Amino acid sequence: MTGLDILLTASVSFIISFLAIPIVIQIAEAKKLYDIPDERKLHTKKIASLGGIGIFAGFIIASLLSIQGQLNPEFQYFFAAAFVIFFLGLKDDIVVLSASKKFIGQLLAASIIIHLGDIRLDSMYGVLGIEELPQAFGLALSYLTIIVVINSFNLIDGVDGLAASLGVLSMVVFGTYFFAIDYQAYALFAYAMAGSLAAFLIFNHHPAKIFMGDSGSLMIGMVNAILVIKFINVAHDPFVAIPVNSSVAIGFSVLIVPLLDTLRVFSVRILNGKSPFTPDRNHVHHLLIDRGLSHAAVTFTCVGINIGFIVLAWLGR
Repeated sequence: MTGLDILLTASVSFIISFLAIPIVIQIAEAKKLYDIPDERKLHTKKIASLGGIGIFAGFIIASLLSIQGQLNPEFQYFFAAAFVIFFLGLKDDIVVLSASKKFIGQLLAASIIIHLGDIRLDSMYGVLGIEELPQAFGLALSYLTIIVVINSFNLIDGVDGLAASLGVLSMVVFGTYFFAIDYQAYALFAYAMAGSLAAFLIFNHHPAKIFMGDSGSLMIGMVNAILVIKFINVAHDPFVAIPVNSSVAIGFSVLIVPLLDTLRVFSVRILNGKSPFTPDRNHVHHLLIDRGLSHAAVTFTCVGINIGFIVLAWLGR
């Protein structure tokens, strides 16, 4: 695989998303499919929240064109899970779904990824002194990881450009590592999503013309969940081109801003006797906006902090 393959895949996904999103905006305006502002949300006027359609179109077409299914049979299951997550998010964007229905849909996608795609955690790789995990515990940890990562990007998506910028960062980091160790399909998978998100950012920087909605944010989370578990398992192999001893720490650092925010918010809600899925204004982006930062400043701050953690984790590995 050459860098040209990566560039072509990212370019195809970028172009498709760039052409699709204005059409999605037109349809949303014609059909009055808006995200209505309320006291919890930061926008003040009606904005379409179906950007995930444009992201998904670019990502899925570029991936299907570039990833060779016969050499990478697990990807048919990743695409199946992607369709489950996309339509789950799309339904929630158009007619709001209950938290329990969203959770069941996410469990279904996670089970496809784990049991058919064989993306799972069988070891803690020395974290807390634990190596191999019993099968039941490994499965439980795999489900928990996928569900938390999927939701973390959904929950961080509250400021113009933030979720997409963090998504581009994680895709480029994972994609570049897989490219360096010649895991072609995973590199193409990551860069297909990066290209779509880069196109979406053109329409999503403040003041946003469109939001990605759940169909977009859940999709970024799902792709990241696959990539981070694959990274942890592959990077720890001493026979791989670039072995990484502390693959768990580095994998966590790549997703640290959405993960820490999700874990903090869930913990606070549970301690207050509420459901962890109860919406509130306690996310890191809400706190920074309330401190007087602009949307762009919040995005740059969070992405900068995330890059800092990745560099620290890599240097301290």
